[in-house]
Amino acid sequence: MAEIKKILVPDIGDYKDVSIIEVMVKVGDTIKAEDNLVTLETDKAAMDVPSPYAGVIKEMKIKVGDKVSEGSLILLLESSDVASAPQAKPAAPVAAAPVAAVPVAAVSAAPVFAPAAQPASVAVVAPSSSGAHASPAIRRFARELGVQVAQVKGSGEKGRVTKDDVQLFVKAALAQPRAAAASGNGLQVLASPVVDFAKFGAIETRPLSRIKKISGANLHRNWVTIPHITQFDEADITEMEAFRKELGAEYAKQNIKITPLAFMLKAVVVALQKFPDFNASLDASGENLVLKQYFHIGVAVDTPDGLMVPVLRDVDKKGIAQLAKELGEISAKAREKKITAADMQGGCFTISSLGGIGGTAFTPIINAPEVAILGVSKAIIKPMHQDDTFVARLMLPLSLSYDHRVIDGAAAARFIVFLSQVLADTRRLAL
Repeated sequence: MAEIKKILVPDIGDYKDVSIIEVMVKVGDTIKAEDNLVTLETDKAAMDVPSPYAGVIKEMKIKVGDKVSEGSLILLLESSDVASAPQAKPAAPVAAAPVAAVPVAAVSAAPVFAPAAQPASVAVVAPSSSGAHASPAIRRFARELGVQVAQVKGSGEKGRVTKDDVQLFVKAALAQPRAAAASGNGLQVLASPVVDFAKFGAIETRPLSRIKKISGANLHRNWVTIPHITQFDEADITEMEAFRKELGAEYAKQNIKITPLAFMLKAVVVALQKFPDFNASLDASGENLVLKQYFHIGVAVDTPDGLMVPVLRDVDKKGIAQLAKELGEISAKAREKKITAADMQGGCFTISSLGGIGGTAFTPIINAPEVAILGVSKAIIKPMHQDDTFVARLMLPLSLSYDHRVIDGAAAARFIVFLSQVLADTRRLAL
């Protein structure tokens, strides 16, 4: 028997007043359970909201541009009991993910640094002492892109500055013929050349994935606004790997795969506890360091749609087996597009591992507002000098990128050396 059901915005984490950037259905459409209804955009991710029921749409309660929160009414659906399903969570948030193992935080659904088609139409005003009208979220967004809000003319109600205004301001700046200031600090960003590649031979044009579109602006921002330094080292994980294989055989009966990354998580927390400046973020003023008393670690996960960075919480309170189990579960959620925006919030430090693929070293880009990120490459057997002879040891390459505004080179060297010592002797994990 058909009945009218209210379709509400499901659990989207701690977000309030989230923008609707796309509506995929209309009145009269017949939909199936799990069909996507709308796309929401937060400061961290864009996510699709699926329907928990099948049926016919009777009335729409939202439109593009509306602000919604958990529990907001999306639409009324004429549904039958046999086609119903439990209320679903938002599917597959498109978060800022690392490209080639470089995680970032998502900001918008399109790269803000794309050239503007008509830059002359963008209204730009000089800074005003009276201050611009903009919400805290817009001010934060502008700061992340190096834009002074007072320079942007608002197109919103009563002259309020919107996200589109900030994006258009940046597009106009980058579309200048030679170079344009992307921020008020004199930073110059050259515009990309326009090239007709077809005149050199056959070509194929393929759109970037949504992940790459979203992450592009943040990759650029993090790279040009954070003074990156990368410290390299190797950890002798011969004993750790032998112990891991012993545990692997034991926990295989429980369907838990003990991976080297589980040990890396624990070792990183031990290092963060010893060097708390690495478990910190600069505040909005850039003059204070916020030291975190919790240890939530982001892990880059390779998925068919690109790399995503879910966060494992309270790593300091969990053992190797539990971390290995959670790693498997959250990696599966990411690959199956079931991960939520809340799963990717609150990270203190990120690990980006390419060990399963190869390579000897790389320079990961810091995932702002974090101040450091650890890159892990493929472990190899090397002859190492011990007790007047050479012995074969399994060496793991490590690449630590850090924000030089917060962390000095000496501190970074001590951090990575200590981390290598912990990995070389897993007994230190109990200290």
